[in-house]
Amino acid sequence: MPQLDLDSLKNMANSIRALSMDAVQKANSGHSGMPMGMADIAAVLYRHFLNFDSQNPTWEGRDRFVLSNGHGSMLQYALLHLTGYNVSLDDIKDFRQLNSNTPGHPEFGYTDGVETTTGPLGQGIANAVGMALALKLKAAKMKPARTPKVYVTLGDGCLMEGISHEACELAALWNLDNLVVLFDDNGITIDGKTDISVCTNNKARFESYGFEVIETDGHDPQQIHDALTFAQNVDKPVMIAFKTEIGFGSPTLAGTSTAHGAITNEEEVLATRAKIGWPYGKFEIPDDVYAAWAEAAANGKRNTNEEWAPCTPSLDEALASLDDIKKKAASEKPSIATRKASGNCIEAFAPSLPNFISGSADLSGSNNTKTGGSVITKDNFDGTYIHYGVREHAMGAIMNGLALEGMIPAAGTFLTFTDYMREPIRLAALMHQRVVFVMTHDSIGVGEDGPTHQPVEHVAMLRSTPNLNVFRPADQVETAEAWALALSQTETPSVMVLTRQGLPTVRTEHIDENLTAKGGYILADNDGDTP
Repeated sequence: MPQLDLDSLKNMANSIRALSMDAVQKANSGHSGMPMGMADIAAVLYRHFLNFDSQNPTWEGRDRFVLSNGHGSMLQYALLHLTGYNVSLDDIKDFRQLNSNTPGHPEFGYTDGVETTTGPLGQGIANAVGMALALKLKAAKMKPARTPKVYVTLGDGCLMEGISHEACELAALWNLDNLVVLFDDNGITIDGKTDISVCTNNKARFESYGFEVIETDGHDPQQIHDALTFAQNVDKPVMIAFKTEIGFGSPTLAGTSTAHGAITNEEEVLATRAKIGWPYGKFEIPDDVYAAWAEAAANGKRNTNEEWAPCTPSLDEALASLDDIKKKAASEKPSIATRKASGNCIEAFAPSLPNFISGSADLSGSNNTKTGGSVITKDNFDGTYIHYGVREHAMGAIMNGLALEGMIPAAGTFLTFTDYMREPIRLAALMHQRVVFVMTHDSIGVGEDGPTHQPVEHVAMLRSTPNLNVFRPADQVETAEAWALALSQTETPSVMVLTRQGLPTVRTEHIDENLTAKGGYILADNDGDTP
């Protein structure tokens, strides 16, 4: 067991607390409590365990750090700055300002080192499950020396959201032993102590899933180190419940719901600096503390020699197979439901795309998303199909996690259940991820299921979402064209709105041009005499 430099770790943690207080105070907005409470955990994680390269943020062999409780974004921004990512001290000073590199919640694609956009609580933990699964899938094909771990922080808010249950049960079902959940167990929400709205034994809850669960002190570096050491070689997913104090160090606000938000009172900030032993000015980090963080960054590169064989999908082959379907459909003129037409497309192009992962929320036969390939299980990470169960919300967010790791995820449910998937769909659009949501049983022809399963307003809602392709194909030809667009547009998610009932072929002459790409087009001219 290594001898920990407790003084150095204390100063590293306090540098996070100081930067968090200063940034929130300057912005007069934000959340001080979580970064102050989780600072000790973050310092030990980055100093001794996390594999990362701040000069190569997308290094494939890195461990992933996901901040599911994204309101505590200053924890992540402080870490990114201190370890040498492209987050400057001026960026910290611009916290929560328009066009800054440090927005109120972490946003993928805008800040180096941020793995996913975590705003709505619960999305980050489900994304993390998708990432951990993707890394297991890639490792099964590429055989690296080690499979990177996904460390995800969360609080009571994430655990209260139902999506956390959906996603974590799947993580245990798949036995994602590269997933480590860091629970900020501070017993506080915005409204007060958690006992006003929570009666769950979270330790028992995660044990019932099949997680290895550890409880420890989140402010004792040795206990933190011991817990994280244990988590390195456990053959199941791990949840570490760190008992922490929100707003740690604040003389009058620590441990209270007030500490959840912005601590901006100057007297309180100064008193906190004195209590934690931080005699430096605002936004001032002494050289020895920067040096300690630089050492952590150097240690983080411990596995950069690992080689990952590239995945070699053939998009050209996939598109050619879809063009063949167009030609055949124009010639044979089938009368089939577009959900069946979509299944025909997947069956044709999937063999060309080893990173294509399909699935369904317990509706495989109805959605026609399962064609060929084996099912992904804890014993088979060479598979290409996921049984998500009746978990539409987690399905959408896990798909986002898969996409963030280079997969092309597609999964289905009924169109009416886009209500359950609204947030993941929106976040896929915000993050510019190629995710395909296969939504069957369009409103016309649903019939016997009645109004609860008959979508009426859903397509309008989807079409109003920026950066989201919404395809409502009329036949096999248009369905093939829609899939070609969904696969080709790498920065835009797509929704396939598909019928239950059979439809006649309306595109009866083959042309190479993808007319669906126009959005709307002339199917047939009149004879010139009709007014």
